[in-house]
Amino acid sequence: MVSEQKKDPSVWDGFKAFLMRGNVVDLAVAVVIGAAFTNIVNSVVKGVINPLVGAFGTKDLNQYSSCLKDPCRFDEATGTATSGIPIMWGTVLSATLTFVITAAVVYFLMVLPMSKYLAKQAARQKAKEGTQEVIEVSELEVLKEIRDALVAQRGSGHNEQ
Repeated sequence: MVSEQKKDPSVWDGFKAFLMRGNVVDLAVAVVIGAAFTNIVNSVVKGVINPLVGAFGTKDLNQYSSCLKDPCRFDEATGTATSGIPIMWGTVLSATLTFVITAAVVYFLMVLPMSKYLAKQAARQKAKEGTQEVIEVSELEVLKEIRDALVAQRGSGHNEQ
């Protein structure tokens, strides 16, 4: 007599099950798309926004700075401060613009159309359910009429005998 032992799932089986869950795959796709999208947004900021801002000042937003403690001098080879305390507010402005542009593109090109699509789907589903209710109610009414007709026939049949 061979006793059957229930095998516990192996670590490899658990890992495969984890990877095959939809959320993990969706998340991986989102990360890859997000990385590619980041390159596009950075290119727009560097190629379009920075030159537009550069029309009013320097071409590179990262060059905008204030000196908290004079004199501010930079090593041109490395770009680091050799003296003084510089506040690099241009870098913050550049990052903020990148964030705002990214958020706007994500909202207007992804979130807004998707929410409109989902609202239309919900309206269609609600209309479909409303139609189904009307059909069910009308079927119920027809069945009641048939019942009443049968009862009336039986009643008239008993009187004729």
